Amino acid sequence: MNIEANLIDIHSCDIYPASIEIEDGFIVSITPTNKEYSTYILPGFVDAHIHIESSMLPPYEFSRLAIPHGTIATVSDPHEIANVLGIEGVEFMIANASKTPLKVLFGASPCVPATPFETSGATLTPKDIEYLLSKDGIGYLSEVMNFPGVVAGDKDMLTKIEIAKRAKVPIDGHAPALSGEDLKKYIDAGISTDHEAFTLKEAKEKINLGMKILIREGSAAKNFEALHPLIATNTDMVMFCSDDKHPDDLVKGHINELVKRSLRLGYNLFDILKIASYNPVKHYNLPVGLLRVGDRADFIEIDNLKEFNILKVFIDGNLVAKESKSLLPYIKSDRPNNFNTSPKSANDFYLPECKEIEVIQAIDHQLMTYEKILTPNKSSDVLKIAVINRYENTPIKGIAHISGFGLKYGAIASSVAHDSHNIVVVGCSDEEMAEVANLVIKSKGAIAAIGKNKSYILPLEIAGIMSTLEAYEVAKRYQEIDSFVKEELGSNLSAPFMTLSFMALLVIPEIKLSDKGLFDGREFHFISPCKSY
Repeated sequence: MNIEANLIDIHSCDIYPASIEIEDGFIVSITPTNKEYSTYILPGFVDAHIHIESSMLPPYEFSRLAIPHGTIATVSDPHEIANVLGIEGVEFMIANASKTPLKVLFGASPCVPATPFETSGATLTPKDIEYLLSKDGIGYLSEVMNFPGVVAGDKDMLTKIEIAKRAKVPIDGHAPALSGEDLKKYIDAGISTDHEAFTLKEAKEKINLGMKILIREGSAAKNFEALHPLIATNTDMVMFCSDDKHPDDLVKGHINELVKRSLRLGYNLFDILKIASYNPVKHYNLPVGLLRVGDRADFIEIDNLKEFNILKVFIDGNLVAKESKSLLPYIKSDRPNNFNTSPKSANDFYLPECKEIEVIQAIDHQLMTYEKILTPNKSSDVLKIAVINRYENTPIKGIAHISGFGLKYGAIASSVAHDSHNIVVVGCSDEEMAEVANLVIKSKGAIAAIGKNKSYILPLEIAGIMSTLEAYEVAKRYQEIDSFVKEELGSNLSAPFMTLSFMALLVIPEIKLSDKGLFDGREFHFISPCKSY
């Protein structure tokens, strides 16, 4: 097979007309020509850190949405399903991903659970990490979320890191707002990347200590605006990632959107493409071609250097997407799960009245939350939040208050709740919270919303976090429930369900909620939801 177009050579930083000959999925020759071509070919894009589960799709269906945007590989942390199903869940992801041409490198997740302060469905021991790193399809140690444990010399964490070092694989980080001597200890342990920097100052400090920064732009956490100057100043130390991407956003775009935004800001084309493809391929030793003789024939074809519309996507020499449409057929997935709790009543969500309350302040586009201490006031934007243990039928202990969701009535719930994926609920009344939680419980996993005489639900039959439906149908149904929460329930968040899913993520400060109670992520201990009685 021959492809002729203008070749964007990111190695020589040159663009020239060329004829590319492909045999058995590899590039066997690249011959410059004197012809004029209207299109361009370039290496495909790599998402340097993503939890595929957050798309609510298994890997194969995820690929049907991602590939048309020029994504040819992902560095994927199966942390979410590992918290639900352990090794069985990781092996499900590897098996499902083997059905797609998308090149998915999975990691061994060292923080399952992320902390001992929540109930998860599984635990991964050092022996489990050693086993996972021996498997085909797993090539790095996933984000080391327990950064306080690393700094404090936690034996379990350091053992897992040593196992990764012996296996000679990259070690990913997760260290929001960490700085100074503690950051140096964390990096000195062998951790090479971080995707949690949300200020330029923080990112530069990490880079100066040798850490690579992943500029993240997901459905909830959006750091591109703060970090994009690194594209010019620290090109070799930067990669692009999405971390968590909901299906409706994935229909619209992926890493290609960051490439186009960077071009509009005037950054050098070759710097951008290094960040979007070359840097992650080299850092993670991905089996991905970069348009050289002898490389795998992994590349994309675009219309021009301004609009950057993707016309065709090739992986291993095969055309897998054309004119923004996947050429892969729908394949129905298996549905492993782990769900064991019974329906709830309004009385289960009771919280004693307080003179002053601790309030989780949710922030749009951020995983960080802030602590507020308020006097209860029904006119203020304060709602009740609860986290329900999905793995054991126990009384609800995790109940507190939250602001920032803006619901005027009704309630929303989700069994996508990082990291242990218990059920998280926010609502205007105990009755509505019980009603929406029971929709999730009945389905053994879902996102759901209720309002005035109306309810929406998207069942998530795979581990309570992914759907078995066709990818575009999942995106459509997610868009419907998302619009309902915003337009009819009154939420002013750009992605209310994505924000909801992070309210139980204890390793992101300041305060969060687990099924065991309200948690201070700065001091790593539980606090009372009542400041004073």
